[in-house]
Amino acid sequence: MNAPAIDRLIVALDHPDQRAALSQVERLGASVHRYKVGLELYTAAGRPMVEELLRRGKRVFLDLKLHDIPETVYRAARSVAAGVELMTVHAAGGKAMLARAVEAAHEHGAKVLAVTVLTSLDANDLALDGIPIGVEELAVRRARLAESAGCDGVIASPREAAAIRKVVGAKFLIVTPGVRVGGGDAPAPAPADDQKRVATAREARQAGADAVVVGRPIRDAADPLAVVAALVAELS
Repeated sequence: MNAPAIDRLIVALDHPDQRAALSQVERLGASVHRYKVGLELYTAAGRPMVEELLRRGKRVFLDLKLHDIPETVYRAARSVAAGVELMTVHAAGGKAMLARAVEAAHEHGAKVLAVTVLTSLDANDLALDGIPIGVEELAVRRARLAESAGCDGVIASPREAAAIRKVVGAKFLIVTPGVRVGGGDAPAPAPADDQKRVATAREARQAGADAVVVGRPIRDAADPLAVVAALVAELS
């Protein structure tokens, strides 16, 4: 995706309610164009949160990771996709489910990203779940599946982005969470940080990511605008 650096940054609104989320949006102002509304915020604030971001001229990434039988996912996707730029489903749901999500989302002009492997998981977690392959191989397999089902891209950690980029089309989007910031403007990682496969924004971009999703490093920073500026510089 040949986009301006500012559009390669998606800020995750990791907040428990609309008031707190909009406070962050106001503080960041014109320095951020794209926001992620995830499960916590959408559960608390619902569609009005999306509508308010759209009213303010922001682009919305709705990250609900839909995962159910194909017809249920189709109906759910159809109910939330309006006005949304990007939305997620989980690749583990299978090709039929992915295809139905794409069908519903594309009716509203939304693009579908399939989640490959959560950044909180590593090889030990996969083994405990009876999955006999490593994280990178699983992410690549699921990316191929998503592309074959008509998805517009995937969510994958920066560590798998390069391997995925080698096997998918040039227009297939790779969006990476698990991005951390170096330097004095970034807060120290919290002891409870549960993301295991992380990298910097520059590393993600060099690995082939089209955009990065950053939440806590911006939300918890003493100077969020400085962190945003540093991230945009890394993505240039």
